[in-house]
Amino acid sequence: MADNPPDHHPQPAAYLLLLKLMSKRRTWVFLFLFVYSLLLSSSWNLLKSVLSWYHSAAASSPSSSSGWPAIYASVALGLIFGLLSMAAALAVAVPATLVTWISVLVLLTFFGKPRKSLVVEGKKLTAEITRTVAKILIKEGNFVAAVCAVLGYFLIVRNGEKKQKIEI
Repeated sequence: MADNPPDHHPQPAAYLLLLKLMSKRRTWVFLFLFVYSLLLSSSWNLLKSVLSWYHSAAASSPSSSSGWPAIYASVALGLIFGLLSMAAALAVAVPATLVTWISVLVLLTFFGKPRKSLVVEGKKLTAEITRTVAKILIKEGNFVAAVCAVLGYFLIVRNGEKKQKIEI
């Protein structure tokens, strides 16, 4: 009895094109930029509402020079941009993390680990990778939030000073 080779169906051209595109670094950069711009455009109304709140708070009490509305608005803007950067980085980190996870499990399999040991190692590996990615995302998000808050504060204050000079 001869073994018949399994039928090899040719892959559709669209599938092969998708595989080729997803293996390119510029595709992942484009995906990152696309997700970031999508998140930014969807939260544009939130950003505008923070700025309009600041302008209304500054207009209601122009004599107070404490600057608290500017601080609140800049912290809110920093928080929004920090969360956006974390979400955009997550869109790129998930596929890269999966590739790393699969590669390590395949290497462990080739080195002759038994199945039960692979399951245990896989769970440990998943927890470790998830913890590491979360730490990195939080660090990057906090950094972006801090930079945006400081820049936002100085831009808001500078813009407020220009308006006061024009009115005087």
